[in-house]
Amino acid sequence: MPAGTFDATFRDRFAELVAWRRDVRRFRPDPLSDGLVEKLLAIAHQAPSVGNSQPWRFVLVEGTDARAGVRASFLTANAEALSDYTGDRAGTYARLKLAGLDDAPVQLAVFCDEVTGQGHGLGRRTMPEMLAYSCVCAINTLWLAARAEGIGVGWVSILDPREVTGLLDVPDGWRLVAYLCLGRPLEEHLDPELERAGWQDREGLETRILHR
Repeated sequence: MPAGTFDATFRDRFAELVAWRRDVRRFRPDPLSDGLVEKLLAIAHQAPSVGNSQPWRFVLVEGTDARAGVRASFLTANAEALSDYTGDRAGTYARLKLAGLDDAPVQLAVFCDEVTGQGHGLGRRTMPEMLAYSCVCAINTLWLAARAEGIGVGWVSILDPREVTGLLDVPDGWRLVAYLCLGRPLEEHLDPELERAGWQDREGLETRILHR
């Protein structure tokens, strides 16, 4: 098969992979096999980036104190978020499982280096946010690669990014884009957890397409 050409079987399996790419919050605590995280990060590094800037910076959060600080930030932010809801919606929110911080064997912070000279500014003069979008491309690439290895990924956004940035003592000019939990899923579900928990159903694609 010529390079860059994929057959129907591969395309079908890829669609299946995307469908199974779920945001995982329930993890088995077993450690991942040696070299697997490095393999996933190498694949993520192949993601597209504006001007070939490659602005993603991966921080493996392994220290007990750092993890405890992140968990504390989550608990505070989660309590504040709960206070925004009332009635049945507040009750549903309180029952949601929103992070896998206690069990996931791997925790990974993804930063955007907003002062990188890589790429010489190409493509971001009018849209500087393209640096952060490039990091999101790397995250999505990592997510699919992890799923292909049977690894789940959960994106924890309920935390204070400035607080987490300070905890991790990263260089100036780095902005937190994502805090990820990785590990083998405790459960496997094709449908999103928030849908199963009654928070909101996933809407159809037709509601997301406009024609002009």
